[in-house]
Order: sequence, then structure tokens, then C-alpha cells
Amino acid sequence: MTSPSPSRRTVVVPLSPPSWTPPGVDPANWRRALAEDVVDLLATLAEVEPAVAVTAEDRGLADSVVWPTMRVYELPVLTANAIFKAAGADGYEQAAVVAPDAPDLPAMLIGKLLRPLSSRPLAVAPGATGGLLGLAARLPVPGWLPEIDLAGEAAAVRAAAPGPGDVSIVPGWHRLSGPDGLARLDPELEGWEATRALLSPA
Repeated sequence: MTSPSPSRRTVVVPLSPPSWTPPGVDPANWRRALAEDVVDLLATLAEVEPAVAVTAEDRGLADSVVWPTMRVYELPVLTANAIFKAAGADGYEQAAVVAPDAPDLPAMLIGKLLRPLSSRPLAVAPGATGGLLGLAARLPVPGWLPEIDLAGEAAAVRAAAPGPGDVSIVPGWHRLSGPDGLARLDPELEGWEATRALLSPA
């Protein structure tokens, strides 16, 4: 398999089913809107190779929202560990896994998630409404990293590390995992057009 060039880093979003859908919104439309907005967010990133990850049954969703040259990882499970392993097999030296339900996430926060990897093996961004916003690692990941997905907690990752300096906790952001996240959306932020359209009054 050819190694990705010129980038050593990838940002991967698992297009997993949302844990919550706003009342009155069709779940399939909601999932697709989130996927469209996160792919648009990935398009704004510099100096990284963007990608999405899906299970085989959701390959159609991925193919309908990515651009032609965007990498799609088709995996049996969408844990961070599985995504890191796939990214490492593609030759990446660093990878970040970012939640699919944060459509208004500022791109600079993804940069802050990756930045600590110059001196630490792992960085974690907590979700302000629960779970993890993202997890970034040098590849291959350290053996002490537990099996984890984005429903996990930053404290569990830090507790598994041999020392407190092995995990950097960086600024988080809200996820749309419940009504609390919906209330935190900022209409003044650019982007998240598909999600915004679904939430706008007809």
C-alpha cells in the first residue's frame, strides 16, 4: 500500500449513527446533514489528509457525502483504536479521530488536538456535553491505550497512561448528543449549513 504524501497526518471522522435526534426531525435526514457538515469542515483543514470511517452497511452514506479523492475507511467497528490501526497501515505517523456530531466545530480546535503530538503520544479533547470530542495519537498507538470510542471519557484515557504527562487534555467543544448541545449551537459561526437548514423553521 502506498504511503500518503505529502501529509503525515490524517483526521478521520467516524460516520456512526447519532445518539440523539431533535424532536420532529427525520433521523435519516439528521444523520446525513451531520455527515455533510463534517465533510465540509474537513475540507477546510490544512496540512492533514481528511478521511471518514464507516461500517460496510453505511458505505453508501459515505460515498454520497465525500468528494471523489477523499479516503473512506470501511471497518468492522468504529472504535478509535480500529481507526488508528487503519491509519497506521496507510503510513500515517499521526491521526486524530473527531466526533461526527459537532457540525459547528471551529477548525482551529482540531489543530489544537494535533499540536501536542510533537511532544506527547496522545491528546484528548473532551465533549462539553459528554463523551469525547476527539482523540489524537502518534502511530502506532501506545500499548496502554484501552479500547475506546468517542462515547468514552478523557479521565479514562488519562488513568490508563503510565504517567500524567503522556496525555494532553486540550480544549473541547459541544456535541449534538442531546438538547443541551442543541442549545449551544452558535448561529453566528460559519458553516454547518445542512444542520442549520434542518433546524430552521419552514
